[in-house]
Amino acid sequence: MTARIPTADPAERDRGLAAAATALRRGQLVGLPLDSAYGIAADAFSERGVAALREAKGRPDLSVPVMVPRIATVAGIAEVDADARALMLGFWPGALTLVLPVQPTLAWSLADGSGRIAVRMPLHPVALELLARTGPLAVAAAAPVAPEVTAITAGAAFPPDLADRLAVLLDAGPLPVAPASAVVDLTGPVPVLRRPGPLHPADLLGECPTLLVPTPDGPAPAP
Repeated sequence: MTARIPTADPAERDRGLAAAATALRRGQLVGLPLDSAYGIAADAFSERGVAALREAKGRPDLSVPVMVPRIATVAGIAEVDADARALMLGFWPGALTLVLPVQPTLAWSLADGSGRIAVRMPLHPVALELLARTGPLAVAAAAPVAPEVTAITAGAAFPPDLADRLAVLLDAGPLPVAPASAVVDLTGPVPVLRRPGPLHPADLLGECPTLLVPTPDGPAPAP
């Protein structure tokens, strides 16, 4: 049975974070708030947990982003160059996902077939507090993103069949409505803006002048 724990009360929040951290270490799944949506989390280094996450999403080949508690954590899982560091310092924690080359010495199932991994440091305090206790987490969106559905509450994000797969659900109440995070791909010769999200390209260019931004006529070309 899923333990649904509200996070508004400090004592309940601490209890929920402790329970969630324990569940993740056991290879179980946890529901948590991110910036503007709820997600399903697993220990990024647990084969059992990542497999359970993919099964919950019905996608055995799902490429799962990784959430980190701090910038310094990223160098342990991905290759970080000057552009990546500038973007992290400028926009983390926040709505910016970076696609980076995975560390070649790291053997895990989260990198895609081309050796890339999507990494982000979320803004929601509950997510950051949990990450501080656990280290990197593999996190997938709890519910499909659709224009007619905004899953900003735990109830909307986790229908019963999905909620039943969770050991713990950290319920932070309604989340603010916002676009999905911006995505910058740093795996090619130059950084490429794949999705602007809520960030203005000019602000991104201020931190990363070499960034290739899509034109009005189409998406940014592949590097």
